[in-house]
Amino acid sequence: MSLFPYLENLTPKSFETTWNSPSNIAFIKYWGKKGHQLPANPSLSMTLKECTSTTKVFFAPSDSLEVELFLEGIREDKFALKIKNYLLSLTDFPWLSRHSIRIETHNTFPHGTGIASSASGLSAFALCLTEYLFHLAPEKGDFFQTASFFSRLASGSACRSVYGGFTTWGKESDEYATPFEVHGDMKELKDTILVIDESEKKVSSTTGHGRMAEHFFAKARFDQARNHFGLMTSALQGGDFELMGEIMESEALSLHAMMMTSPTPYVLLKPNSLVAMEMIRAFRQETKLPLYFTLDAGPNLHLIYPQDQSHKIQTFIHHELSPLSLKVIEDERGEGPRKC
Repeated sequence: MSLFPYLENLTPKSFETTWNSPSNIAFIKYWGKKGHQLPANPSLSMTLKECTSTTKVFFAPSDSLEVELFLEGIREDKFALKIKNYLLSLTDFPWLSRHSIRIETHNTFPHGTGIASSASGLSAFALCLTEYLFHLAPEKGDFFQTASFFSRLASGSACRSVYGGFTTWGKESDEYATPFEVHGDMKELKDTILVIDESEKKVSSTTGHGRMAEHFFAKARFDQARNHFGLMTSALQGGDFELMGEIMESEALSLHAMMMTSPTPYVLLKPNSLVAMEMIRAFRQETKLPLYFTLDAGPNLHLIYPQDQSHKIQTFIHHELSPLSLKVIEDERGEGPRKC
């Protein structure tokens, strides 16, 4: 049964819209699925401000579904097919298959390197789709909840990008993400990203999720994630930066441990990823400054720290860590997507 029956039977029309949507960095990782694009464990993320995708979509009535997609001005048939298959999978909304759709999208950061470009890009598309649906069926339902639902069906992590600040998925609902309120001290977090390697990762996140189905350590990992979720929510609501950082680093290392011990093992970390982790831990031990790291499914490190400690920490990052990376991206907690 559809969560949104008022969107099931609509008449296609011509429509154009543009949305900018951010990436997010998960503090509690989602890795492994159940059912149809549902999380095997709850996750929690911080929405970013600068790492975003801007997506313009043109909808037009057609006898059959046609999708063309341009990434950074270059036609990308592989991504167009992904969107086409996604729309065809929305069987509660078969009328969507009677469209010609043109997508133009741009990222502010390297695609496919483990900075969650699928989260920003597919949430931006889902926001465009939701605006179109609400244009056809005005004043129906919660806009962002609907956008999160459609984002999830395209990419699990994308459902968390439709809200600013902190977001959870898989605790209150598996179908869509929900905003999460944190302690005031946690609202001014910086995220400096060390881009260790810009090449597209050799194993996609979709493949990685699939390999969890037969993973020997899957149950233990899901139990760990649920326990970490409870600890992380307490840390964020209580302003406990040390606990937040410890759990965040454990989650990042557990994620990559699952990759390295999967039925078909693979490694996404690079030598400089490991060097940077060791340097960060040594710096923290020596200075007692609250600098912590996390990673998504890739080699690039997100360095999380409070804004009021940024001067000394950024000096260390740019003098000691930046030589390990190809580039440094300065980011922070963001306010969520915006219509352009």
